[in-house]
Amino acid sequence: MNAAPQARRLQAMALRAAGTAKPPHVTIRGLCKRFDTTPVYENFDLDIPRGELISVFGPNGCGKSTLINMIAGLVAPDGGQILFDGMRLSEIKFGYVFQNYREALFPWLRAFDNIAYPLKIMEVPPAERRARTERLVAHLGITLDFNLYPYQMSGGQQQLVSIMRALIVEPEILFLDEPFSALDYEMTLFMREQLQRIFMETGTTTVLVSHDLEEAVYLADRVLLLSRHPARIADLAAVASARPRTDATLSDADFVRTKAHCLDVFQREVRRA
Repeated sequence: MNAAPQARRLQAMALRAAGTAKPPHVTIRGLCKRFDTTPVYENFDLDIPRGELISVFGPNGCGKSTLINMIAGLVAPDGGQILFDGMRLSEIKFGYVFQNYREALFPWLRAFDNIAYPLKIMEVPPAERRARTERLVAHLGITLDFNLYPYQMSGGQQQLVSIMRALIVEPEILFLDEPFSALDYEMTLFMREQLQRIFMETGTTTVLVSHDLEEAVYLADRVLLLSRHPARIADLAAVASARPRTDATLSDADFVRTKAHCLDVFQREVRRA
């Protein structure tokens, strides 16, 4: 049996489901990508709703990071179209938080100047750069010595600075590629709460790649579950748990049910291999 028609039907259902809540911020049509002879994406369609946090989860090697890297323009697709409210990537502002926070920051710049650096690239005058950075710090209410250099900060503090640097341009969309994977468990929990608070404060459309299912569900408005390559949408599961989410959320019936559903879909896709 040819799986392609079924995959297209699932994608269409996911697109309709996304469209019932909010208009799409990112529209992906016919996306194709190969690495050597391996097709990672073939005619892949997806709508990402505006103002939602979407977690991307799936089997190892299914193309999670490749997807957001193509959307963010870091990896060129072989075919298809990606539009942001009908515009191309070059016409919008976006932020990207990389997995390796130790390599993401400039070691010769203090935390404050690391955050403000994108504004310097945009040729924003120094006084305005300082004012905007101070305004972001005040708005988020983050307690940190911003005169420290990266090597003087903990891993979580460095990653927090990386997130703030991505936010300083007031991005229309924020990409995070497994941003907590290099952190210990205590710092991971802290950073999850910081990210949730930042999302609630800014309402920025956010796409998060995660290898941790509980994390993916906990942070998301929807969990995009991908199949093995060539990747298709196995499900786009809505997460109904109210924000702010807390430790109590993890035992909430709706959360447990959603996590169990996502795990079932994930295991089904793993068995398909």
